[in-house]
Amino acid sequence: MLIRFDSEVGSLTMFGEPALTLIRMMGHSGTVPSAILAEDVPAALGKLRAALDGYVEPPPQAKSADEETEKEWVPLRRRAFPLIKLLEDAAKREAAVMWDRARSFT
Repeated sequence: MLIRFDSEVGSLTMFGEPALTLIRMMGHSGTVPSAILAEDVPAALGKLRAALDGYVEPPPQAKSADEETEKEWVPLRRRAFPLIKLLEDAAKREAAVMWDRARSFT
């Protein structure tokens, strides 16, 4: 599953599991689809930053003995960067942020 974040300031698409983790870190239930009103974006951004500051990244785990996950593993803090930027821009322009499952390309 992919989750697409949209706002009048931009959009981005993320893999589902990390996106849901970040949505919950913003203080949201994790419901998809959903949104944050413009006036609530600064608080959500603050909660996300605070949660990431205290977040202890679990070590990557191989799916099987033959697979190397270190090459494909991306820390949550790095995955959060585009969402943080979107929230910062939305807060500056007083814009809402919405998210939904990304539509299939087929």
